[in-house]
Amino acid sequence: MAYPDSFPRFSFFLPAPVSGAARARRAGWLALAAAATLLAGCMSGPPPRVEGPGGARPGVPPAASGQKGQLQAASWAEIGGWSQDDVRAAWPALQASCQALKKRAEWNRVCAIGLMVDAGDLGAMRAYFESNFQPYRVVNGDGTDSGLITGYYEPILHGSRTRQGQYQIPLYRKPAQWGSRPLPARGELLQNPALRGHELVWVDDAVEAAFLQIQGSGRIRLQDGTTMRVGFGGTNDQPFRSFGKWLLDRGEITPAQATMQGIKGWARSNPGRVDEMLNVNPRFVFFRELPPTNEGPVGALGVPLTAERSIAVDPATIPLGVPVFLSTTRPLSAEPIQRLMFAQDTGSAIKGGVRADFFWGAGDAAGEAAGRMKQGGRMWVLMPRS
Repeated sequence: MAYPDSFPRFSFFLPAPVSGAARARRAGWLALAAAATLLAGCMSGPPPRVEGPGGARPGVPPAASGQKGQLQAASWAEIGGWSQDDVRAAWPALQASCQALKKRAEWNRVCAIGLMVDAGDLGAMRAYFESNFQPYRVVNGDGTDSGLITGYYEPILHGSRTRQGQYQIPLYRKPAQWGSRPLPARGELLQNPALRGHELVWVDDAVEAAFLQIQGSGRIRLQDGTTMRVGFGGTNDQPFRSFGKWLLDRGEITPAQATMQGIKGWARSNPGRVDEMLNVNPRFVFFRELPPTNEGPVGALGVPLTAERSIAVDPATIPLGVPVFLSTTRPLSAEPIQRLMFAQDTGSAIKGGVRADFFWGAGDAAGEAAGRMKQGGRMWVLMPRS
């Protein structure tokens, strides 16, 4: 879900980002900090990491420094959990990567072989990967092999193409006459009469609209029963400021409430102060309508993401499109996630070797998981054998 401007996902709780770099989505986001933890600082551009007031969650390694990682040859026997994963569920993600990479000689071969494998035969599929791919352990620049795994998702809002009833919050197209020049901060921008007539859609919740701006793309369930897909359409080029951190600094929420759900709860209890909170962040995102599709949002690889099988990575270490075996745990849990993923996206906050953003899918349940995910993890890249 990459988009051309660098903007972090799930940055409600974080210090001000450094401007620059090229990627927001699509967001480059960091996931929300959970329970007693405030998320590490996520910047728009290669970010320094800053622990929040709650400190790091026990057992979670510090975030990668942004230094390029390395790939070290490994054996299949080293990959814990490989023999337990049902790799059949990763088949659609493999086919998506093949659509983008099959013009390369090494990928053309493995993709062609893959088409001849029975996608319903677990043993045959596992043998396909073991025969055609060489595993490489991902190592950070400092030689360690564990890192931070966060999560992201595709929001689903409710709205209408016309202003009516509860649908009073507009998402805007960027007026063409404004070009690429810097624009005023959010509060002032929304008072500009030039925005009138550029409403793309009207939604029913200002906080949900702000979350959508941070994610960079999403879906709108319209009143007529259809679904509208929206994507990143530009920004006002103002720096990002965290309204979640603003709430924390003022004692409005506790570190345990520093989640997407906690901020929504604060907004419901303080409806008259929602604009005050949102205006703390001067940055504003414009949208454009995308063609309708039942597939996932398109990542930086240029193919639709597959829920729970696609990840965002740092392409300085991990080539886009490749299979990556991920070993981590579920949010706020020791329950393992050990499965074959595909590196199909990037993010401005996803920097370093062992560093990934796990795509949970679309909607509230996916958002709940993504918003709480800040886990330790290890990764193995699978490269086509020459």
